[in-house]
Amino acid sequence: MKKSKKVRDITILGAGLVGSLLSIYLAKRGYNVTIYERRPDMRKEKISAGRSINLALSDRGWKGLRGVGIEEQIREIAIPMHGRMMHDQKGKLSYQPYGKKNQSIYAASRGILNCEMMNLAEKHGVKIYFNERCTWVDLEEGTARMENQAANMATTIDSDLIFGADGAFSIARLQQQITTDRFEYSQSYLDHGYKELLIPPGKNGSFRMEKNALHIWPRGGYMLIALPNLDGSFTCTLFFPFTGKDSFESIRTKKQCVAFFKRVFPDVVPMMPTLTEDFFGNPTSSLVTVKCFPWAYKDKACLIGDAAHAIVPFYGQGMNCGFEDCTVLDRLMNKHKDDWTKILPEFQSTRKPDADAIAELAVMNFYEMRDKVGHPEFLLRKKIEARMHELHPSKWLPLYSQVTFSHTPYSKALANGMRQEEIMNEVMKMKNIQKIWHTKKVENFILNRIRKS
Repeated sequence: MKKSKKVRDITILGAGLVGSLLSIYLAKRGYNVTIYERRPDMRKEKISAGRSINLALSDRGWKGLRGVGIEEQIREIAIPMHGRMMHDQKGKLSYQPYGKKNQSIYAASRGILNCEMMNLAEKHGVKIYFNERCTWVDLEEGTARMENQAANMATTIDSDLIFGADGAFSIARLQQQITTDRFEYSQSYLDHGYKELLIPPGKNGSFRMEKNALHIWPRGGYMLIALPNLDGSFTCTLFFPFTGKDSFESIRTKKQCVAFFKRVFPDVVPMMPTLTEDFFGNPTSSLVTVKCFPWAYKDKACLIGDAAHAIVPFYGQGMNCGFEDCTVLDRLMNKHKDDWTKILPEFQSTRKPDADAIAELAVMNFYEMRDKVGHPEFLLRKKIEARMHELHPSKWLPLYSQVTFSHTPYSKALANGMRQEEIMNEVMKMKNIQKIWHTKKVENFILNRIRKS
């Protein structure tokens, strides 16, 4: 393989979460890093914490932040969520811990987190230019054409290496499609979309619901979720069909909106004084999965994060997966001593199976959250799995914990989860399982099936 030329100047397209973290990793290694972002500088815009899409940081994401020494700064703007709080149609609550004691995921406002990440990137010497929309990339020459939307000016930039961190509808990826022979690309949408709603703070900034939980209103066919914000509010997201009897299409008036929420989510209506304004004023967005390959073009360009593998949000792993991309790249930079002719091919070949796996897991978890989490049988399954993990931690780690609280490769977690699903399907068919679930008989049955699998 041809020896890579010395890489000094690196361009990143996109100042989102992954682009910002990647820039810090590269800057700390001595590269000259410049980010071009098509949006205005959000730090100069007013951001409402309760109206930005919330994210859930878990172990893979924290590892990415820890790798460049910024974990503690980010923990200051995150709220721990120790489990799921399910709300049934009568307002009854049931709680399911996420993992063992002290295992939590952390809610963070996307906007606030992104602002802090950009601040930290600039402190590490990264230059960020805003209102710069990339319209064209010459992968062979390492040049990109940028149009400044504020000044109405176009410039061409040169760099030794270009990273496309510009999201699910990436211009960098489009150029890969045009340039690369046999480039594989697919995108698929759920028949559900989502809309952001708001539960404002109570008196004196108090939380109107349990602060340290992710709240879910599962209704079989659709659901509402809510994550806490630092100001005492909750960002709510309605995942809802685009068309059909109960759908975005079917609710056309404020009266219909209020009637629907009172019927389906009655306990949340008194906490949403701006329900109809938010429902009709906020956009309805789609849910897309993007897969492509290759991600890299020689040693000149590479896709990362959503540009390479956009996923739906139902495992809370989109950002965490993108941050893990950065830690994988960092490990490969150490392994290959910054020889990008070796780094990029290994990055895409080793990371692609894991990206495909978490995309599949995210869709699977959508149906689980929407249809199953409130059912007694589902809760019993989780109790049995938690007991097995407590008794035999080396033999049974629940799939959710493998994805969220470990660094097990996503592809391996998916394979493990499929085997565990088969075992649990058999367990739930045992006679009187509701009464004997905690007995030695069930424990031994599972251990025997593990040995045979």
